[in-house]
Amino acid sequence: MELSIIIPHIEALIFASEKPLAINDLVELLNNAMGFIDDRASEDQVIAAVSAIHEKYEAEFYSFGLFESGGGWQFLTKPVYHKTVAQLNGDKFLKKLSVASIETLSIIAYKQPITKSEIELIRGVNCDYAVQKLLEKELVVISGRKEDAVGKPLLYSTSKNFMDYFGINSADDLPKIKEILNQEIVEATKVEREDEVIENKNLNEGITNPEETTDTVEDEVDRERDLSKTS
Repeated sequence: MELSIIIPHIEALIFASEKPLAINDLVELLNNAMGFIDDRASEDQVIAAVSAIHEKYEAEFYSFGLFESGGGWQFLTKPVYHKTVAQLNGDKFLKKLSVASIETLSIIAYKQPITKSEIELIRGVNCDYAVQKLLEKELVVISGRKEDAVGKPLLYSTSKNFMDYFGINSADDLPKIKEILNQEIVEATKVEREDEVIENKNLNEGITNPEETTDTVEDEVDRERDLSKTS
């Protein structure tokens, strides 16, 4: 099957879909729509078609592009136009999560599947309300029960909406904790070095306390004036 035939149909499917479409979904939908029997579109052909569409919309004069997120492909406006689009959907995107919800969501994302009691053990406070809000926003889902624990408590995991919201395809795409800690160390070291450079510069110029520099100079002028009057 020629790509020139497949591409516009895949483009239409992704454009019309309210959710990201995975490659296997595109293969099934495409073949069902076209009624292919002997000459069915293969997964490799669909991948090649998606790649061609992605490359097409990378051009600068398109304000949107084809992005892989939430486990599939979808058309999204490019990041540079975020502030412009936010004016239309500001209320939707500006309803930020509370600190408690963000902390709870972070724990679930990195420790999933996890029980509520395990979340509370890490946070040190009750998280009933935060978990309920995350469930209502469909950012987390109940993914089962912990069979080997007393009472078989519910297990919580992040949802497809979570991946779509943050533009990732799986929990594996989340920043590694080690990378975040290393970045914090680098930033802290950078600040310390900048302070050290300033301190060395002040020492070289004979300044022991930068905040008292102006007063010290003024005091010196006053002393010289007093000596002149005495003479």
